[in-house]
Formats: sequence, structure tokens, C-alpha cells
Amino acid sequence: MNRLKVRQDLERFFIEDIASGDLTSQLLFQKGQMARGKLFVKESGVFAGEMVIVEGFKLVSEDIQVEMVARDGEWLEAGDTIAALTGPVASILEGERVILNLIQRMSGIATQTNEAKKLLEGDSTQVCDTRKTTPGLRMFEKYAVRCGGGANHRMTLDGGVMIKDNHIAMYGSIHQAVQHVREALGPMTKIEVETESADQVKAAVEAGADIIMFDNRTPDEVKELVTLVPEHIVTEASGGISLRNLASYKGCGVDFISLGALTHSVKGLDISLEMEVQ
Repeated sequence: MNRLKVRQDLERFFIEDIASGDLTSQLLFQKGQMARGKLFVKESGVFAGEMVIVEGFKLVSEDIQVEMVARDGEWLEAGDTIAALTGPVASILEGERVILNLIQRMSGIATQTNEAKKLLEGDSTQVCDTRKTTPGLRMFEKYAVRCGGGANHRMTLDGGVMIKDNHIAMYGSIHQAVQHVREALGPMTKIEVETESADQVKAAVEAGADIIMFDNRTPDEVKELVTLVPEHIVTEASGGISLRNLASYKGCGVDFISLGALTHSVKGLDISLEMEVQ
């Protein structure tokens, strides 16, 4: 993750949550009253969000000292400590909620990605995400996928060309669409084509697509379609795939399986802050 972008986003999140100040902490605690605290997991999973903790508490107060115990991508058991904190009580409590919200979601995504990867263990197929991310959180969510052992699909719409069903329907044909894009962009930009039938796969191959996606196809259909694609073309299966049926796609022969569920349907990992007077 880009540290400057992380700080910029955290500033915005803190402004949303803190507003003019933490009224409760301001009234209850004297300025400069110090405390120790620890962030820890209450259930097992993969941790993601080290930079969020370090940069987040630093933004709230330079007087908060953070000692990271866990590292991004590390599997933690329930009760394990993520980080130790020392600093003003009010400042730690002021930053707690935003930081917990982010690392809980990121760690949940990392954990779910790790589970998906295990379902394909022993296969050459790699799990990747999609653009089905929470607006404003894409950088954090896609980083969490990497922490869980997955790969990122496009970060943004300008990250590559992906000719989908609606593009094809509105433009007229796969061949014409690929040809037009290739002439405009040259050979350095990858072109992916979404397909739903053998005829579309053949058309994408003949058009010179770099990546061919099999959209909303069963495992058996994917196995058949992948035989139509030369080895130099990257293949991807997507659509209707979740952790419930992912294992059935093992051995289907594609290079990637993309799952929107990695980011749009995830339960946050249970993480908590425990404090004591210094």
C-alpha cells in the first residue's frame, strides 16, 4: 500500500468519526493521562493492516507508541497479540474505532482469501479478486487479498482492457472490438475478453486476446472451453464462484479463478483493544 495514500484516507476516516472531538474521553480523562493497551485477535485468522495501525495511531497523536508484534499475512490464533500500545488514554480511544474497523475487515478478507487458496491447494490455478470492492476501501481490501495469498485483478478501469458481454453486445463483435482496441493502444496493454460459449472463445482466440475469461460456466464447461485456448493465452474462470463451490473447479485448467466474494461478502475478523492504566 502507498503510505501517503494510507495516511490521506485515514485522515478522512478520522474526520468522519471524531468530528470535533471524542466527547466522552475528553470529559473523563485528564490531558496527558497515560495507559498501556494491546490489540489482539479473538478468533484465529490471517492478520492484515500493519500500516493502518502504525500510521493511524501516529496521526491521532505523536505521543502514542506502537510496537507491532504480528506481521501482515501472518496466521494468528485466538488470543494472540497484534500490537502493544503506550500513550495518552484519550488519544488511544479516539483512534480505536476507525483502526479496528479497518483491520477487522482487512483481516477478514485475508482470512477468506487464505481459505480459498487452501481449497485449490496442489493446483496451479491462482485465486484473485475483482473490482467488487467497497467504495473508498479498494486499496485496503485488495492489499488484504495479497496478504491472504491471493492475486489482484485490475485495480482500476485503466489497469487493462476487459471486453465484457455488454461491450460486445453494444459494439457488435469480439473480433472488431479487440481489433479496435489493439490499434488504439498497441501491444503493451493486455486485452481480456469475457466469453460464455465455445463460439465466443474461438472468436477471442482468433482476435488475439491476451486473456480469456469463462463467465458463469460450470466446472465441466470450463474444462471443455479451456481446451480451445492456446497455451500462450491466459485463462480465467469467474462468475457464480464462491467458497461453497470453489473446490469443484480444482483441476479445471485455468490460470486464475476470480471471486468477488473475497471482498464483497466477508465477515470481519474479531479483533479487540484491551487497556490498562500505566
